[in-house]
Amino acid sequence: MRVVKHTVGGIVRRAVLVDDDGHEIVPASRFLSHLADSGYSPNTLCAYAYDLRRLFMFCDERTIVWTDFRPSTALEFLGYLRRIPSRASAQRLGLAITVEEGRRLSSTTVARILAATSSFYEWAIAAELYSGAENPLQKRDDPALAKVLDRHRPFTGDASRQRPVRRAVRVRLPIRLPRPLSSEDIESLLTSMTSRRDLAIFLLMLDGGLRPGEVLCLRLADIAYGRRRVTIRKRDDHPRGARAKARRERVVDLHEPRTLDAVSDYVLHERPTAAVSEFVFLVGGSGRRRLDPLSYQALARGFARRLDRLGIRSPGKTPHALRHTHATAMWESGMRELALQRRLGHASPESIRVYTQVSDEQVLAEYDAALGNRP
Repeated sequence: MRVVKHTVGGIVRRAVLVDDDGHEIVPASRFLSHLADSGYSPNTLCAYAYDLRRLFMFCDERTIVWTDFRPSTALEFLGYLRRIPSRASAQRLGLAITVEEGRRLSSTTVARILAATSSFYEWAIAAELYSGAENPLQKRDDPALAKVLDRHRPFTGDASRQRPVRRAVRVRLPIRLPRPLSSEDIESLLTSMTSRRDLAIFLLMLDGGLRPGEVLCLRLADIAYGRRRVTIRKRDDHPRGARAKARRERVVDLHEPRTLDAVSDYVLHERPTAAVSEFVFLVGGSGRRRLDPLSYQALARGFARRLDRLGIRSPGKTPHALRHTHATAMWESGMRELALQRRLGHASPESIRVYTQVSDEQVLAEYDAALGNRP
């Protein structure tokens, strides 16, 4: 069983799931087409396709039809996912279960597959393809979560209709801390930059906290040099498929002189003058993709190669780690949670609280005080 991607201009526009005989699995393909019509990004579309592949492989192994999937089957599915080996390489450092065949799927991957399966059956119920009375991966009220003191609560409090829920079939997830780059790594990266373009991209993520996709989607008109700010807009027209994750537009101030100075230096002296594209960061050189907007794959590969040359590459060091570095530095410097949430473009305060656990000055101060009070 495999995933077949249909691309246009290098961007995945459609994904289908086919069985071992090469026949298309129609329900899965219809669901994936629905996601494409709903505006999901190419990367998200592919992720759903590979997650549904696990579901239909499980059904084949158990010799059941996907329409016979019930809550009791979901329990077996969870056990199946926890036992099968993973062929993918580790993306970040952390604990992993290993077997003779290699590592097993991480808890995060299993949770994502369960979420994709739940979405598939929600769609199947709406499309009247699934005869079950409810989603086999049922969601139930979670009264215990409602009692968590530091949980984000709606503005209207108990009067809100929002209730914390959880899936009946789920996997416990580790709460990971962000992995900001060390000052030594940052200095090594800065001194190794020979391209004006790469330096400008690097500083936008490091000093502005922009996501890689947000940097790549910037247009010339989005940069206000006089006001020293950039505007992050929701776009899905990048020729190489890069997208800004957040749906809400925001303004990011960049008062550190080096950041916009680097962007201006690139635009004036290195950006191809023959370019007609409005996107800021383009492919240079003399290859066949010259003048095309830079893709995320090219950005990630270039960043990895630079880390390799410096001898500091590890699974946790990615372009996105520069955003974590910025957020951690802002929090340690005293920026409030709400301000940091708005600057980073997070929809929920819960996403910001992970940075508060990296360096809590109050905990450190009380720890030092406790050491001083020891007899």
